[in-house]
Formats: sequence, C-alpha cells, structure tokens
Amino acid sequence: MKKKDIKILLVDDEPDILEIVGYNLSNEGYQVITAENGLEGVKKAKKELPHLIILDVMMPEMDGIEACEQIRKHPDLKNTMVTFLTARGEDYSQVAGFDAGADDYITKPIKPKVLISKVKALLRRFKEEDVDDMVKVGSLVINRDEYKITSKGKEIILPRKEFELLSLLASKPGKVFKRDEILDTVWGNEVVVGGRTIDVHIRKLREKLGDESFKTIKGVGYKFVD
Repeated sequence: MKKKDIKILLVDDEPDILEIVGYNLSNEGYQVITAENGLEGVKKAKKELPHLIILDVMMPEMDGIEACEQIRKHPDLKNTMVTFLTARGEDYSQVAGFDAGADDYITKPIKPKVLISKVKALLRRFKEEDVDDMVKVGSLVINRDEYKITSKGKEIILPRKEFELLSLLASKPGKVFKRDEILDTVWGNEVVVGGRTIDVHIRKLREKLGDESFKTIKGVGYKFVD
C-alpha cells in the first residue's frame, strides 16, 4: 500500500497539535483527517475507516478513552491501529488506554522525526495484521483495495455505496446483517433519505448479481447467500 493511500485520523482539541502534527504527517505523504474532540473523532473514524488513529486523552465532548472504546466496537475498525497522545505524567491514562483497546501511546511533546518513526512502526504492525483486501465467495471476487468486482469471470462496475454494501454482506456469507448495522457501516454519519435506502440498493445489486445471492429477513435485515 502506498503512503498516499494510507489514512491517519488525528484527534485533538488543541489547534496547535492538529496543525503541527497534521503538517508533519501530510508532509510525509499520508492522508490526514482531523477532529477536534472524541465525539467527532468517532464519527469520522466510522466514515473514513482510517488505518491509524492518533487520539488525545483529555478532550471535550468525549475523552480519548471512551472514544477508543467506541471505535473498537465498530466491526470495520477492528484492524485499525490506535495510539494515544498523552502528556508526561499521565501514567494512569496509558493503562486505561490499553484497557480500552489502544495499541500504543505517544508522549507529548514529541519531536517530528520521532513521531514519524513511531507512526511508521505502528503502520508496519497494521500490515502485519494481514487485513484481507480480497473477498472470494463462490464465483464472486471482491477486491476492496482496487474497488473491483468480478462475478463469473466478468468485471462488474458498482457505485461506491453498492460496492460497500456488497462488500459488507459478502464478508460473512450467511450472517444476517441488521438494518441499523448496515446503515451505520455503509452510510455512517451521512444523511439517509427515506427508510427504504437499503432496499433500493439491494434491489440494484440483485439486478446485477442475481436475485438468489441476497436473502431478505423480514423485519431484521439481509444476508448474502453463498
């Protein structure tokens, strides 16, 4: 994976930290997304699905510990690396951070070169988690990294939301995904017009991939049938 494809979410309520750390990460070639508090950080994490999240501990709205706990509950963020940005002397928060699901912590203030070195080390660990960018179910092949779908040897072009919906359902064939889970994972914080948004996208997928691939569980949600 190239640096320009790697997303890093930086969450801190100090504008100077966002500016300085964000600048150094961007200058290194990474995509940098910022948030000013824990609540905003969780929302952006669900929407952007970053590879690495750098979280301040003491923040308004929602602190870093709670934000990390919320992030770890989201299935699409289970492989995301999370590190805390802690002030010297906050030993208690390091322990709490690991308990919340963090992978590491960075003590501030920190020199730019040391920060970049830490980030590179965390991203190497992310790659070692062996994130599966390729999903194969029968004759269906989903390449998440390249946004490509192949069915019975034929490439199918799907709009982004259809791709993400198919990718979610096909990631666990036979599992019933509840409507709320689908909305939260695929649409996240975006405005959904009408309650039948999922139904419309499922109908379009059925037209392109075959009706038999999708099963409706009335009053619950949908599942992908192998």
